[in-house]
Amino acid sequence: MSASMFPPKSAVDSRQESLIEYPSLFPIKVMGPKVEGFVNAITTVARQFDPAFDASTVELRDSSKGNYLGITITVTATSREQLDDLYRALSSHPMVKVVL
Repeated sequence: MSASMFPPKSAVDSRQESLIEYPSLFPIKVMGPKVEGFVNAITTVARQFDPAFDASTVELRDSSKGNYLGITITVTATSREQLDDLYRALSSHPMVKVVL
């Protein structure tokens, strides 16, 4: 096949490259220390990227020794860029150890 049969990479819409259909509910797991303010910090970041974020859907799980807290937030993903920006914001937060 000739290369001319395929559009240049820049011409391909990023939504076509994604396996996610937008908008959709998208869970994100965040791990950090089990300290006061951690859950609030994460929900605040989530609201920056999803104004309709519902904090009542947050799921919490203590680590086996109780030193860390796993938080699952579910945001309404509207684009890959939004998710990338949200992951970057969470990953760079000083309280966050891991984002999945």
